[in-house]
Amino acid sequence: MAAPNIEHRMATGLQASGRTLTGYAAVFNADTRVGDFIERIAPGAFIRSLESGRDVLALADHDPKTVLGRTSSGTLALSEDSHGLAFTLTLPDTTAGRDLAALAARGDLGGMSFGFVPADEVWTGDTRELREVELHEVTVVQSWPAYPQTSVALRMKQARTPARMWLETCK
Repeated sequence: MAAPNIEHRMATGLQASGRTLTGYAAVFNADTRVGDFIERIAPGAFIRSLESGRDVLALADHDPKTVLGRTSSGTLALSEDSHGLAFTLTLPDTTAGRDLAALAARGDLGGMSFGFVPADEVWTGDTRELREVELHEVTVVQSWPAYPQTSVALRMKQARTPARMWLETCK
């Protein structure tokens, strides 16, 4: 079975307390430039994916070898509210988990990201609105996010082709 063409989007703002990170992996109605187009996420874009019971992973920098948590084990909780895709992640007692907790406590993390496959999108000129996505992962980003409105904190497009795209942008 072939892997889906997953797109990634990043954003900033993390909160940390102990070994728990909280914040928003995505926010609604916030425009960001993705290559040659503008993208925004519509409210409700994550509902069907969250209700499906899909096992969504929490990763570090989109690396599938660095699993930090998952919804099926209860170490990652996701919900959609009026602001966006909220998350709570209990970090593991691993090198990656300890490193991320230390970086979050210092305020050094770049933000959050999410990996998805678009299920319903509408184009108006050069603006793409994501109305429904198939969510595969949320990611703690150590560098620069695409959506600067996202947040992460510690508590104690793909272009218009189906090719997979890794998006890295500067603030």
